[in-house]
Amino acid sequence: MAERNDPAREAWELLWDIMQAHKPRFMALAQELGLSPVQLHALRMIEPDLEVPMSSLAGKLFCDNSNVTGIVDRLEARGLIERRPADYDRRVKLLVLTDEGERVRTAAHRQMTQPPPEIAALPPEHKRALRDALRVAAAAANRTPPLDAAPAGS
Repeated sequence: MAERNDPAREAWELLWDIMQAHKPRFMALAQELGLSPVQLHALRMIEPDLEVPMSSLAGKLFCDNSNVTGIVDRLEARGLIERRPADYDRRVKLLVLTDEGERVRTAAHRQMTQPPPEIAALPPEHKRALRDALRVAAAAANRTPPLDAAPAGS
């Protein structure tokens, strides 16, 4: 019974509910940009002015390296990214945004970071409290090793 009254569990469920309620918005954005949802997500995972190994993108997308190839092929065909061999190992392919890719990524980021109306309408003190609590949680999440990381000493 304590589990049902756990504020952390309820907060997580509410965050999930909000994200799921806005999934159609993100699907429409991808369609508007002429991308599949996974292509949009991949584009957002590639930072401007950084070279990203394809294997790193696969990890960020939680997919196999072979699956990311098709995603990258389509983004490259659209002129949004370039694939380059790494200087340190020509077998490693690095991905970089093109100018057009950066433009599309920026436009997508601008729209995806607009808060939904139900959050935008909160009183300022609630927005600050929500932001501050989520900052702490996000900082902790970014310090947590991935699930597939080997334990220390192994």
